[in-house]
Amino acid sequence: MNRYTRVLGGIVAATHLGAGPVLAADDSGTTVSDTKDLTAVIALQGLPCGQVVSATAQGENEFLATCQDGTRYRVWVNAEGRVVVEKK
Repeated sequence: MNRYTRVLGGIVAATHLGAGPVLAADDSGTTVSDTKDLTAVIALQGLPCGQVVSATAQGENEFLATCQDGTRYRVWVNAEGRVVVEKK
């Protein structure tokens, strides 16, 4: 399991449980699991997306997700450990 899969799986769990993981990012590309996890996170926030088609690490604690309709979201865990999804 790569770092993104662990990170994004943690974000999904955090969204369900109200606790946040510590995010880590590396320079590798995203996998199918990563985009599925981000799709779930965005949907759980009640935001329209359909499906995430690409994702890029934007730093240690955030990702930029692009949806099939072209909508982009910044996904990160804030200082309080909450998952935040913001339309870009």
